[in-house]
Amino acid sequence: MKVVPLNDKIVVKRLEAEEKTAGGIVLPDTAKEKPKQGKVLSLGDGKLLDNGERAPFQVKEGDRVLFTSYAGTEVEVDGEELLIMTEDDILAVVE
Repeated sequence: MKVVPLNDKIVVKRLEAEEKTAGGIVLPDTAKEKPKQGKVLSLGDGKLLDNGERAPFQVKEGDRVLFTSYAGTEVEVDGEELLIMTEDDILAVVE
């Protein structure tokens, strides 16, 4: 199944949580934080402006992005956890 976002929505796949700390300590599943990074999978058409045109996105498919802790709505598609969010929830693109 394919998820196609509408208007100014973006579908992001959250990246995997770190298994170890910087010091080499292995983290159990209960201690892992949900990562605040993800990969952009698909984009909507863009935000509808007052003049009837669509605003272009600043991100593109395949970008690695940082987003806020409570960004978007979590959905599960074919056993895969995805986030649907607006571009406003994205803080930065990681290069």
